[in-house]
Amino acid sequence: MEKHQSILELHPGLVWGFAVTVVIMLLLDLGVFNKKSHEVSSKEATIWSIVWISLSMVFSGVVYWVFNTDGSPESHALAVEKFTQYQAAYWIEKALSVDNLFVFILVFGFFKVPKYLHHKVLFWGIIGALIFRAIFIFAGVGLINLTYLPEMNIFGEAVKINVVMTLFGLFLVYAGIKSWGDGDDDDDEDYSNTAGARLIKSFWKVSDNYDGDKFFTIQNGIKMATPLLVVVGVIEFTDVLFAVDSIPAIFAISNDPFILYTSNIFAILGLRSLYFLLANFIHMFSKLPYGLAIILSFIGVKMLIAPWIHIPSPVSLGIVGGVLVISVLLSIIFPEKEEEKKEELEEK
Repeated sequence: MEKHQSILELHPGLVWGFAVTVVIMLLLDLGVFNKKSHEVSSKEATIWSIVWISLSMVFSGVVYWVFNTDGSPESHALAVEKFTQYQAAYWIEKALSVDNLFVFILVFGFFKVPKYLHHKVLFWGIIGALIFRAIFIFAGVGLINLTYLPEMNIFGEAVKINVVMTLFGLFLVYAGIKSWGDGDDDDDEDYSNTAGARLIKSFWKVSDNYDGDKFFTIQNGIKMATPLLVVVGVIEFTDVLFAVDSIPAIFAISNDPFILYTSNIFAILGLRSLYFLLANFIHMFSKLPYGLAIILSFIGVKMLIAPWIHIPSPVSLGIVGGVLVISVLLSIIFPEKEEEKKEELEEK
């Protein structure tokens, strides 16, 4: 059974099916539904959110179907395990991506990006994420497979410890503890001096003003980047930073790169519509960062104890889902005052 656990071996056509689906949806998004830059309404954002979540859930069903090869109890058990791995990885990435939204709001406010340009910035941010996440996930799985220590006896048990997973586990526990009280650290950041902004400025001079939805403009006969391109650079760099947390987190769920990548990308693809949905209601999720801190710490602990105790994917999915539901309910029951949140954002 072990040699057939890769979804790539079981059904190579899924690779093409996934790729074609993503490309078609992105072309429809940019070339048909959003050909002209415009401010995305809550209705439009809701429709796209439903579309992306539905596609993600359908694909998780495909994962179950592929692994349930012959309907035997063994195939069914494997299919359930892979299905819950996909679901857990998807919802972990989805939850951690919400953290990005807080930063996106601050970045757009800092650069005074007109609302009708938000979608274009996030679209190109997603394109960058497709590339960087692939590199991180496939390289990460390969690195993990190469860093198992020889079997040793610890606490009376023969175990094989993985160096990278142990380091990831320690990092995630630290990140979870640190993020518990660091919710407002980004508020005072100078985003014009981040690595993404500096990279753009190192290649081009940047104009003082936007030129519609253009990334480049001509001023006094000189080709210059517009502030919009700088914003894209900042968003791309921000996503890379967030991937440092989210990618190690999903390694605790599965070692199948295809399941990890597809769940990750489906979660990221729905991030834009989620942004437009939540941007006006971000105050309703004031307790979510605490839930994310707990999730990061839990996943870190899961990695550290993995050589001795295996926490099944269905259990991980239940814990992650439970923490998310409780944090959202607490946000609704004990809401942050909308007026205070708006004042904070306006001050930025």
